Amino acid sequence: MAMMVRAELGLDPWDVFHQGLAVRTGMTIGVASAVVGVAVLLAWIPLRNRPGIGTVANVVVIAVTVDVAMWLMPAPTSLPGRAALLLAAVVLNAIATVLYIGAGLGPGPRDGLMTGLVVRTGRSVRLVRTTIEVTVLTVGWLLGGTVGVGTVVYAFGIGPLVQLFLRLTPDRVLAVSGWGQVAPARHVVEGGNPERAGVAATRLTTMSECQSRK
Repeated sequence: MAMMVRAELGLDPWDVFHQGLAVRTGMTIGVASAVVGVAVLLAWIPLRNRPGIGTVANVVVIAVTVDVAMWLMPAPTSLPGRAALLLAAVVLNAIATVLYIGAGLGPGPRDGLMTGLVVRTGRSVRLVRTTIEVTVLTVGWLLGGTVGVGTVVYAFGIGPLVQLFLRLTPDRVLAVSGWGQVAPARHVVEGGNPERAGVAATRLTTMSECQSRK
């Protein structure tokens, strides 16, 4: 996330929103992501979602590490350097997604929001996810978040990269989350962001409910 911000070539939809909020309020982008995470968690209440350790860690750890990384990381000045930073960020995010799935300790707030809405409304994962992301992307852009080629690269590149790393990861490594038991269904990971991919990693029952509504 910090690498994509420093590349200044565009962010994924939720981070566009986080950055726009930070621009308007004076918060750091890490704090903005934590505030949004807590707000989204409150929306879990009517959806009857249950947070896990991973849910809380998502809010706290990301907020801290993003701000520290932003403080330590200089912004590249050349376009090739910015492009390299962007591409490296997307690849590392895909690897992080697989680690997130393997941990199986609960979805991030934004994942849980999507899953809960799918279950409660009966709408498809694709429709719910697209609606949420278009909304946060639009609001984030209006607030001053960065939308650009990086947004497109992330949108089209993260899914295939996550699928690739999932295929390269031994099933026994993913078995702790139950994901290894459904290896043929790995294509259901949509989007690849650690939070979005967490939909498939929460519980097999939840995943089945989502799939049945597609």
